[in-house]
Amino acid sequence: MEFVAVLSCGLFAGAAVYITLVEHPARMECGGELAATEFGPSYRRAAIMQASLAVLGFVCSIAAWLVERNWGWLLGGVLLVTVVPFTLVVILPTNKKLLDPALDRGSEQARQLLARWGRLHAVRSVLSMLSLVIFLYLIIQ
Repeated sequence: MEFVAVLSCGLFAGAAVYITLVEHPARMECGGELAATEFGPSYRRAAIMQASLAVLGFVCSIAAWLVERNWGWLLGGVLLVTVVPFTLVVILPTNKKLLDPALDRGSEQARQLLARWGRLHAVRSVLSMLSLVIFLYLIIQ
């Protein structure tokens, strides 16, 4: 369970950090209209992968906590799964606006929504990296 928790968290954190530091800035460099157009397909693919990894990592961390009784597994798992409600409550309204067919993809509003999305997504990167650091610490302990 520990291995799967660490692997799931590592894959999630790696993908989240890649999106935050590489994909989204590159998307933004292409101009607002292209960035807003590319956002939809990218988001749909990443959402399935990242949600699955976050939940799998959380479930496995809870199992590891139940076996080992080490609170670190619980803390790391909670940090990791926090990205799910954060996404649903905080980021989803921005996602819906960006995916709205009525949005003028070349507008200043679209650019502002993309910039906001990038800042919000960085929170997911930080939460998952904190979780990964905790999990790695527990593994090498």
